[in-house]
Amino acid sequence: MEPRGMKKWRPFATMPEQYIGLQEIINNQVEVAQPVLTEEQMEQINFTLIEAFHTDKQVYLTYYKKGQCVTEKGFIQFVDFLGNLFVFIDEVFELKNKMRLSELIDVRFA
Repeated sequence: MEPRGMKKWRPFATMPEQYIGLQEIINNQVEVAQPVLTEEQMEQINFTLIEAFHTDKQVYLTYYKKGQCVTEKGFIQFVDFLGNLFVFIDEVFELKNKMRLSELIDVRFA
């Protein structure tokens, strides 16, 4: 007698639209609205960014991306307040990430 293996599960994979729809529903449930920062919080973020840039200290960056709040650890490499962007190097892959300042939620020293 020969085992059926993966053939056994093929009838359940006949409707890929169902899996796509379920994944969209799950993603919509996890999504959060972007928090609105006060002037005081934005000033604190700016001061922390400047200090981290000049002292080359490692920071935790919390930012809003595609409906989720993401926290990463890294170093600030460049800050442009007029252009509303900054560049940081993440700790894990050591990649340069360019982001808008308006996406930042929180910055803390590691």
